[in-house]
Amino acid sequence: MKAAFECYGCLKKLIEQAAYLATKDSSLRQRAIKSAMNILRSKFSYSQMPIVLATKFHNIIKEITGNPDPYREMKEKEIATAREIYPRIISQYKNDLKDCVKLAVVANAIDFFREIGEAEADLQKIVNLTLDDSDILEGRLRDSSNVLYLADNAGEVYFDLPLFRWMKRFAYITYVVKSAAVQDDITMEDLKKTGLEGEFGRIITTGVASPGIIFDLASDEFKREFKSADLVFAKGMGYYESLSEFPMRGKIFYCLKAKCKPVADSLEVPLNSYVAKFC
Repeated sequence: MKAAFECYGCLKKLIEQAAYLATKDSSLRQRAIKSAMNILRSKFSYSQMPIVLATKFHNIIKEITGNPDPYREMKEKEIATAREIYPRIISQYKNDLKDCVKLAVVANAIDFFREIGEAEADLQKIVNLTLDDSDILEGRLRDSSNVLYLADNAGEVYFDLPLFRWMKRFAYITYVVKSAAVQDDITMEDLKKTGLEGEFGRIITTGVASPGIIFDLASDEFKREFKSADLVFAKGMGYYESLSEFPMRGKIFYCLKAKCKPVADSLEVPLNSYVAKFC
């Protein structure tokens, strides 16, 4: 998905947030914001994906502030909240594919632009899927032998697990996390802290610390796995923004909350809709 008009303001907000989280030193913070804003002003284009610029911002802010994981405390709060809420709501969902998809997608209410307390109420609601291809997903799973499950935010891991287990009935599933910290996306280190690492069997990383995926920067391992997968299950807007640029009809199943107008418009759904769809 290419950048829209609204993306410029969102990227500016992202720069300020990341710099604020990265350091308490006001001088370093201003240097980081200035450098990142220079990139935004000079490189913003409606012909490229916003996540390409976001990755550059995060890299320069980490470099200037000396903080390799500015969102660490945010991720820890998200993980703690999800761990506490999950046991209280799991009984509201049946052990079938549709409800497992709903459980996975409701966790995408977690967002780095929201306080975790704001998302907490959403996590406890039974969602209605505005777009629902879960029946098609079940058929495709039965015909697949190798599936990639692309994870998103750190706190979502608890809500991913029932769907991951359900999918394992039909195919070999590889869980994919980020190779290094970027925003509140889950990394291998974060996964180990949850104590759930052993539940997911084979785990690989994208090889790049970017929102979604930038294939030019991804590891050879990830590119091989992506190409050979029969099916790719992609959580979150970042993966939709990046993977929707590729003509792979029927291979990618998106599971997300459309939290911004450009993504909602692209999917032709109202803002804040929950989506489970092949595209």
